[in-house]
Amino acid sequence: MLSIFKSKRPEDVKGIRSALLQFIKEQLQKVEGGEGANIKGLYLYLTCSEADRHLYESAVFAAEQDRFRDEEVQRIADDFDLSLPAAWVLEFIFEPAPAEAIVAPNIDAALFIATNKKQLTHKEFTAYIRVLNGIAEKDVYPIRSVKSKLNIGREKKVQTADGFYRENNIAFTNSSTDASNRSVSRQHAHIEWDAESAGFVLYADEGGIPPLNKTKVRDAEGDVTKIQTIEIGHQLKEGDQIMLGESAVLEFTLHQPENHQ
Repeated sequence: MLSIFKSKRPEDVKGIRSALLQFIKEQLQKVEGGEGANIKGLYLYLTCSEADRHLYESAVFAAEQDRFRDEEVQRIADDFDLSLPAAWVLEFIFEPAPAEAIVAPNIDAALFIATNKKQLTHKEFTAYIRVLNGIAEKDVYPIRSVKSKLNIGREKKVQTADGFYRENNIAFTNSSTDASNRSVSRQHAHIEWDAESAGFVLYADEGGIPPLNKTKVRDAEGDVTKIQTIEIGHQLKEGDQIMLGESAVLEFTLHQPENHQ
């Protein structure tokens, strides 16, 4: 008899969004009353099948950066007077949840609330850089979420102005006749893993900023960001396209391309 009162498992976008927000609300309610200032970030693990992934992506407005955080979760935080810090983050992670996360009862999701006292144990994962235009040594480059720096440029090994050598991990070939390769600088850009934001960040190097060559990023929504200085990076998101020079293009993705084994 009691089973008729159990929540039905949501099967559409609206139902999934409602269930996610109810779950987040229940967890945030536990830190009600000003303790929200200690929250650094919410890590929402979406553990659905690949077949259902598009439903979960739509439920959290994955294509609209920060909308779910600013319009939905922030409203819940305001209702409970959580006083979240200005720099709090919300991350969607389509991977199995770590042991520290709280599993939702009736939806494929889990939540970890990172605070100043409690940090998420980082689980290493792989993203991919795919060459869309231009000729590089490989078509696809896996990149790991570890403390390292991956250089991007023309030629594998180049000598810098100070006489030392730099190795490009993502290397466009110098011998290619492809016009796209010609405007890729030997020291064009690099990617670093940022543990605090749990993301990959693209930086331009000396050869990839004006007045030399260009570095810019177009996101999945079509918005373009030009990188004008070596000091300020750009955090990469799913589907970002990176243009080096005039026409060499890379794509950042968390999904393993079909042609990469």
